[in-house]
Amino acid sequence: MAEADSPAGRRPAGERDWTKGSIIGNLLRLSWPMMVSSSLNMLGPTIDMIWVGKLGTASIAGVGVAGTAVMLVNSAMMGFVVGARAIVARFIGAGDTAGANHGARQAFIISAAFSVVLASIGIFFADSILILMGVEPDVVTEGAAYLRVMFLGSLAMAFRMTTEGIMQASGDSMTPMKISVTFRLFHVLLCPFFVFGWFVFPRLGVSGAATTNVISQSVGMVLGMWFLFSGRTRIRLSMKNVRLDAGMIWRIVKIGIPASFTGMGRSLGHFALMWIMVPFGTLAVAAHSLCQRVEVQLFFPIMGLGIGAGVLAGQNLGAGQPGRAERSAWLAVGLGQGFMLICSVVILLWAEKVVNLFNNDPALVELGSVFLRIAVAGYLLLGLNAVLSQGLSGVGDTVPPMLATILTIWVVQIPLSLMLPRVTNLGVYGVRWAIVAGVVAGAIAYLIYFRMGRWKRKKV
Repeated sequence: MAEADSPAGRRPAGERDWTKGSIIGNLLRLSWPMMVSSSLNMLGPTIDMIWVGKLGTASIAGVGVAGTAVMLVNSAMMGFVVGARAIVARFIGAGDTAGANHGARQAFIISAAFSVVLASIGIFFADSILILMGVEPDVVTEGAAYLRVMFLGSLAMAFRMTTEGIMQASGDSMTPMKISVTFRLFHVLLCPFFVFGWFVFPRLGVSGAATTNVISQSVGMVLGMWFLFSGRTRIRLSMKNVRLDAGMIWRIVKIGIPASFTGMGRSLGHFALMWIMVPFGTLAVAAHSLCQRVEVQLFFPIMGLGIGAGVLAGQNLGAGQPGRAERSAWLAVGLGQGFMLICSVVILLWAEKVVNLFNNDPALVELGSVFLRIAVAGYLLLGLNAVLSQGLSGVGDTVPPMLATILTIWVVQIPLSLMLPRVTNLGVYGVRWAIVAGVVAGAIAYLIYFRMGRWKRKKV
């Protein structure tokens, strides 16, 4: 493969040009590996929850609350990955691989700085974060043990996410998928050994689940760096002419800050919803945590589809083809809605079996299955929300998704979650119906903005 820093930034021979040919064909070829990768990337807390669920309700609640904190910091980091992905996609679409290489190197500098800050938070504030949630002391103990290890492993997580984003933006979605399959399979196989102390491994409980997660993320990081620097993907990084470029870092950060606020706003909203759930008891917290894990596994395949649409849109805008960019997004919306319709039917019919994957406590199964069936009303629009959010972010237009998140969570969901249990006879179910209302509000906002077409004129 030719070097990314090749003269005149020419596109290496033999690589697919995603700005030409069948739009639906390009979308499917590029997106399905991203859907797999996104699902596997967020499978970690779910795998942890399945094994930790055998340790008891307090462990489930602890990992559920701590998992929300992990999602918060991952969302912050993912915002900067979104910035890097938008920059790299535009350069690739314009045929400037040298520019793409330079932008990618600056993204790693941002990731390293972010990881240092995050690890420091993990060392000193893990317990305080859980105490702020107001959960029971045994839940704090379990959750803090999980959270501390996860934060200390932030460098591996940040670098793995960055390598994946760069490869995807360049148009290579297969390599990140292969890496995701490898490190997540490693996680699945190793997790119970550390949690339960099987064979020669120590019994670490919830911290064992976090340890396995960090080890597997490190495997993914090493593989991703090797692919990028050895030229075994569409973009080949090198240390040639490496320098700190404040201008390029600002371009990435300028796109990434709103995307980070979008993800953090969503995760903080999950924190707030968990806090609202706490007075209803540990059972409600556990059921809500299980529902969040299910929702994450539904959301992230659709997010992968949206990322694919965003990469196609970004490359097509870089190539001066806004019409193809828009058609890519609408096709992705249609596919996402179809996927969510199928998933919704499955949940309606077999909600109890879904909850049983995590825990078979009769009270938890009963409450969790009701929560899931209420959530289906929102799932029917989740495909549209996720695809258009990621599609807009992929072209570097990250402010509208941030504003839509504020509307969805902080204007609709949180106020209604506080109000409905008090002014109606819905009780704890009112919180879940408030979440549905937020999803509907977000879908309306995204449709209106996307139809306006301003995103097609976005400069990065």
